[in-house]
Amino acid sequence: MNPRSPEALASGIRRGERLALARGITLVESERPQDWPLAEALLTALLEAGERAHRIGISGVPGAGKSSLVETLGLHLVEGCGRRVAVLAIDPSSTVSGGSLLGDKSRMHLLAQHPSAYVRPSPNAAHLGGVARRTREAARLCSAAGYDLVLIETVGVGQAEIEVAGMVDFFLVLALAGAGDELQGIKRGILELADAVAVNKADGPNRAPAEAYAAMLAGALHTLRPLEDPPPKVLAVSAHSGHGIAELWTEVEARLASRRASGEFEARRRLQRRAWFQAEVGLALERALRSSPRALELRAALEQQVEAGQASAGAAARRLLESLLPGAVPGGGGPGGSGLELVP
Repeated sequence: MNPRSPEALASGIRRGERLALARGITLVESERPQDWPLAEALLTALLEAGERAHRIGISGVPGAGKSSLVETLGLHLVEGCGRRVAVLAIDPSSTVSGGSLLGDKSRMHLLAQHPSAYVRPSPNAAHLGGVARRTREAARLCSAAGYDLVLIETVGVGQAEIEVAGMVDFFLVLALAGAGDELQGIKRGILELADAVAVNKADGPNRAPAEAYAAMLAGALHTLRPLEDPPPKVLAVSAHSGHGIAELWTEVEARLASRRASGEFEARRRLQRRAWFQAEVGLALERALRSSPRALELRAALEQQVEAGQASAGAAARRLLESLLPGAVPGGGGPGGSGLELVP
């Protein structure tokens, strides 16, 4: 059997083989059209493995020490709690060259070398939301490989880097004392989604300011989310000394256990699967537009019309979709549609 076939990869992943897992993630992340059916076959073969792993999203302001905290937390989990931990670390891609540094494995060298851990850096490939386009799929493969915790480290906090909150079971946001007020140092939208906030670098002379900032953030969360019970916890932690890391994980476990008992956990998973499907519909449509020769030709012509000011962008987009789905696009180019025609 070809060791890179979906069947061989699925078998190796189920046995917990790191090489098979690495190849599987590379396959599902591939942008080559010839790899797409193979990736779908791999994911289908692993459906029976389910989604046993808990997924923890970790985001934060630039310089908050996300990678350091992930390594310290990961080591606590594998060495102190006997857990198997996979880390999906998302690196930003250059908008000029398209390349990424992918340096998280170096920044987490102790965790990356641990036999009970797996660290996988992935480029976001200009995908908005703080994660990569295929982070969901990579997390499923890690779960199928026997890792019971998947830590997803996002690119960083911005107005758009909140997509991870819709694919994890617990969303942790890192903050820094002195990084700005509680609604600017961390964006309000992030605070409204966080399950907990950790003020990092609470060690040495910075411990007191960090604890004071944690108290201020707790007050901000109480104002933003007054009806939530229990409210998201704010803790002062140190990735350097380990201060507060055990308490942080205790809070994560308590929140997950509460959600399982109430049925909220599975309800969230169902919503996440639906969102995954909806995202795949959009991606499938995008791929169809890129792979159809007729659509590519029409797209080039329409782009020229839009650039020349001869057609609106919205009308041109509907005309392009109508070429793939006749009669299915409201306001399309068919009867009763936009009436947009190609200009010779």
